[in-house]
Amino acid sequence: MNEDAFNMSVRKFLKKVGVTSQREIEQAVRAAVEDGTIDPAKPLTAKVRLTVDGVDLDVEIDGALELE
Repeated sequence: MNEDAFNMSVRKFLKKVGVTSQREIEQAVRAAVEDGTIDPAKPLTAKVRLTVDGVDLDVEIDGALELE
């Protein structure tokens, strides 16, 4: 295995995940605040599931999103 190639492909994937996730979260939260479906004073819970085909990886990552 080429460690450098592997490391770079993981970094590219994580950058894509980070950028895409941030954009999608921001758009969804802004829309929900604007139409009144969420209270911006209350934090939101977020969850991501990470799987990789071909290896035994299935990880759930959770956290809170503070709006104020």
